[in-house]
Amino acid sequence: MADKLVIVESPAKAHTIGKFLGKDYKIVASVGHVRDLPKSQIGIDIENDFEPKYITIRGKGDVISKLKKEAKSAKKIYLATDPDREGEAISWHLAHLLNIDNSEKCRVTFNEITKNAVKNAIKEPREIDLDLVDAQQARRILDRIVGYKISPILWKKVKKGLSAGRVQSVATRLICDREEEVENFIPEEYWTIDAKLEKKGGKGSFDAKFYGTGGKKVELKNEDDVKKILDNIKDKPFIVQKIKKGEKKKSPAPPFITSTMQQEAARKLGFTTKKTMIVAQQLYEGVEIKGVGAIGLVTYIRTDSTRISAEAQQDALNFIKEKYGQKYVPEEKRVFKNKSASQDAHECIRPSQVTMEPDSIKDSLTKEQYKLYKLIWSRFVSSQMSSAEYDTINTDITVGDYTFRANGQILKFQGFIVLYLEGKDEEGEEGENNVPDLVEGEEVKQKKIDPKQHFTQPPPRYTEASLVKTLEEKGIGRPSTYAPTITTILARGYVVKDAKTLLPTELGKIVNDIMKNYFQDIVDIEFTAQLEKKLDDVEEGFKKWVDVMKGFYPQFAVVLQEAEAQIGNVEVPDEVTDEICEKCGRNMVIKMSRYGKFLACPGFPECRNARPILEETGVNCPKCGGKVYIKKSKKGKKYLGCENNPTCSFMSWDMHSKEMCPQCGNFLLKKFSAKKAHYKCSNETCDFTKVEESKKDEEQE
Repeated sequence: MADKLVIVESPAKAHTIGKFLGKDYKIVASVGHVRDLPKSQIGIDIENDFEPKYITIRGKGDVISKLKKEAKSAKKIYLATDPDREGEAISWHLAHLLNIDNSEKCRVTFNEITKNAVKNAIKEPREIDLDLVDAQQARRILDRIVGYKISPILWKKVKKGLSAGRVQSVATRLICDREEEVENFIPEEYWTIDAKLEKKGGKGSFDAKFYGTGGKKVELKNEDDVKKILDNIKDKPFIVQKIKKGEKKKSPAPPFITSTMQQEAARKLGFTTKKTMIVAQQLYEGVEIKGVGAIGLVTYIRTDSTRISAEAQQDALNFIKEKYGQKYVPEEKRVFKNKSASQDAHECIRPSQVTMEPDSIKDSLTKEQYKLYKLIWSRFVSSQMSSAEYDTINTDITVGDYTFRANGQILKFQGFIVLYLEGKDEEGEEGENNVPDLVEGEEVKQKKIDPKQHFTQPPPRYTEASLVKTLEEKGIGRPSTYAPTITTILARGYVVKDAKTLLPTELGKIVNDIMKNYFQDIVDIEFTAQLEKKLDDVEEGFKKWVDVMKGFYPQFAVVLQEAEAQIGNVEVPDEVTDEICEKCGRNMVIKMSRYGKFLACPGFPECRNARPILEETGVNCPKCGGKVYIKKSKKGKKYLGCENNPTCSFMSWDMHSKEMCPQCGNFLLKKFSAKKAHYKCSNETCDFTKVEESKKDEEQE
């Protein structure tokens, strides 16, 4: 019998660790939290220093019984939950249930789940960090008080089922405020003049842009401004006036922290923040690799630090030298600066073994695991590589009294770009402009002048990636909260996704207005950021969690009373559609359910007619000729289905394309694998197929 018990949160983590420790150790999983505040009541004694009332979580009875049984026969117990506030709190609750004293050295943590990391951690157990526990407890109690005090007001004044979390309310406000900016935006006209020029003798064409006159930049406001310039430069020579040559270096992006991993996975892989964290957790907890066994492929995934251990950095540099050559190793080791709010409790997110290249273990990973692991691995390795080097040329070209500018850069050494280039939310840098070897005073030939009218654009609406970036920049939430926050505001119906864009719903706008008018502090960005800083101070031992609560609650209680008295009943209007109820003739309205939007008759309860909202494809069913719609399964996965279902059995998980079958005339189905697009006929009796290079990259989902 094993006389040493190790408790972790998840069975996957238990399975991986079990491969590293010998027969003297028994590894079991708590399957997450074992105690929490009750759901049926606020569970906090506000009058008695905010004392929380913890209860065992419903459904955890068998797990807790097993843990107690194993603990009774063990000589030594190790609590090996995740190395963060949440993990520390789980260990604290486990210690309470198993009667382990707070002074007992029972807590072990590791940043990566590898054999050496786990064995070294077991050798150096420590006491449970009560400051970490208090920081988690303060956040939990703060969020509970805000949610359980404001939500009933929203139920009473607006409708049941609403909630007003502390961080989710700020996220909703950001999205609503951005939508208001977009709606109120007034576009302004402006113009540009581009010139296509060529070195005489046809030795290279290049692009130049209108800059101004007399060494000063001139803004082109309207067509009259442009016509005046075009008239003045007509038939005049373009003379190279000034040439400035130089070199530029581009440094790699730092290795991932939680927020940047979520942003880049959204941009490059099309992952939601929730999906990114689920897959990242699998990579951290361990995957069974052929020929190796179970191993955690990446370090801990909830971090706001770009720090790299000296050992991991040296391993990366050795790998780069061997695979790419000495030139790709920087002269000095790279050190990335953390943001001031960073706690630096963990390393960055990196591969636990840099020599385990993504393609070498692809067969052992799911498609999603491979994509995310490759992203993490490439980002980390590239962060330790040499800078990319460019030759640059900046040229002023005069024509009459006006100046055009041609700026070019040529990549002369790839450096880290050989492996990885960071994605952008908006338009990135222009491509290379191959400005030929020019001489000051020479004349270049005008091939084309292209004046263009433009209008200023409103600020872009948030995507999940840009919202996470903003939350991090403003100090709202922490690495563990970004994904749950976005998931919650989508689930509550405050926000919807249109393609990748986050849009506030009418309900979201109403709730946001109530929060802004009556609970200003809760949705105030600076106030929320300061509250997060106070929680960090609790973690560092600079503040007592009870003092944080005492500083927050008295004013909050006053605001609650005023809001209860002043908020009137608010009716959320249903969105009326052109769809007619076939039972009673009324215009149907859009309602929300746990599965998303659906059409319902406004005559409820007299008329109970309801049906799903279907998206037309514009193609006809190959079996019966009826309309084909994009439908959703109960799990939200899209598929094609016939309007005559269930009479007609046509359905496909593959999506339709605009192309028609050259053999039978029915529409083609399409799907993507790697970088190829596969097409097949939707008619089961037709065997037409084709494969071509995909215009979409690996982020196609």
